[in-house]
Amino acid sequence: MEAFSGFSSPCLKTPGFLRNTRKHGVGIIRASVAVEQQTEKTKVALIRIGTRGSPLALAQAYETRDKLMATHSELAEEGAIQIVIIKTTGDKILSQPLADIGGKGLFTKEIDEALINCEIDIAVHSMKDVPTYLPEKTILPCNLQREDVRDAFISLSAASVADLPAGSTVGTASLRRKSQLLHKYPSLNVLENFRGNVQTRLRKLNEGAVQATLLALAGLKRLNMTENVTSILSTDEMLPAVAQGAIGIACRSNDDKMANYIASLNHEETRLAVASERAFLETLDGSCRTPIAGYAYKDEDGNCIFKGLVASPDGTRVLETSRKGLYAHEDMVMMGKDAGKELLSRAGPGFFDQAGTL
Repeated sequence: MEAFSGFSSPCLKTPGFLRNTRKHGVGIIRASVAVEQQTEKTKVALIRIGTRGSPLALAQAYETRDKLMATHSELAEEGAIQIVIIKTTGDKILSQPLADIGGKGLFTKEIDEALINCEIDIAVHSMKDVPTYLPEKTILPCNLQREDVRDAFISLSAASVADLPAGSTVGTASLRRKSQLLHKYPSLNVLENFRGNVQTRLRKLNEGAVQATLLALAGLKRLNMTENVTSILSTDEMLPAVAQGAIGIACRSNDDKMANYIASLNHEETRLAVASERAFLETLDGSCRTPIAGYAYKDEDGNCIFKGLVASPDGTRVLETSRKGLYAHEDMVMMGKDAGKELLSRAGPGFFDQAGTL
């Protein structure tokens, strides 16, 4: 294979996908990573992007690829960027609630391992899947511009949540959505473990398994599937998950070349908002077992508004708080931490002991 000039990597071993890729087939890394189909003309990739294989994850990886190609001429050449699909634990186990199989990190662990092992060069994550701690030897210096943070209501029989008859069943694997929904509409039923990718959940809805579901509007927009949306919930009706709608791009901490590539794509307003929300989540020690919502945004005066929420899984108790301050990293992280400390204090012992999923 002809190599691109200037290709270098801090990892010296031959990448696993190059050893295993057949001329016209799909390469495998440790039986969990699939590589895009290659042709004989394909050159050694300058950047290998690691991603989950769901349609939404791939849409996010392609968005990252397209931005890199548009920003760096050498990456616009054919074969310069390669998509590497990695199957994660969360993708493999769909029969159980996320909390029962380990909570956070289920959709990132295998991708992070491939990154550390130099099987990929950068990793593209949905930020709401990324634990508040990053694995050693990795950094996450880039957030792409955030998509719409709101949740979408989808139903074949009702125009809005308020129009659902008492006793209607709403499908969601998210305790954040379940708790806020039941707090406002206690007469509804919630089918938990309503998991699977966007297409799977819409199929279950069409088959009549539930009367309605809630999905992140950001994902539907990235998949060009907004025609399925019945109505959109305001952030006052349904506070979003921490980092909802944000994409994060990680690389190895010793790989300056990749760090520079992805830093060029960073959207600073999004990065600061995500940092504020994740500081809130970290302070609460949030996991997939706790209903937590957090949202930081810039108001019309350029200040940061932060809103945070914790709830009991059954929605009987919902605690909310908000902060306002400068739209600057240190101030916003402190707002998130302070809001988290307040809600921890107000919640009291035992509040977070019940199980569920974000």
